[in-house]
Amino acid sequence: MAKQQVKINWLENMAFSAEVNGHKIILDATENVGGENRGPRPKPLMLTALAGCTGMDVVSILKKMRVDVDGFNVYVEGDLTEEHPKQFTQMHVIYEFKGKNLPVEKIQKAVTLSEERYCGVSAMYRKAIGLTSEIRIIEN
Repeated sequence: MAKQQVKINWLENMAFSAEVNGHKIILDATENVGGENRGPRPKPLMLTALAGCTGMDVVSILKKMRVDVDGFNVYVEGDLTEEHPKQFTQMHVIYEFKGKNLPVEKIQKAVTLSEERYCGVSAMYRKAIGLTSEIRIIEN
């Protein structure tokens, strides 16, 4: 079993520095809870992890299918509980493709393969929360 590790170092107040795959990320809280807003909060990074994981899968699969798109965005919305510990109860992924005469069937297949077979982040999240998705195609 492969192991991955990250380490964060406390900087000051609510700020931490993380090194991930050789890249530095500053995590911080908002001013109203003692932070200085120097970087993102941890929970939105969970949404980012899902968007990045499935987005990379879809791009890779579409390249193998020889499908060219003019643009591709992934949006992830998460519903947080009101009570502590605040946690996501639901995430919704929106896949937005831009192009002319895009093959809808191949796009759907690429998204399904990512969601059901390749994206480890969505596989893990699906065990804990509800995950839904939709595909939007914007004709150029």
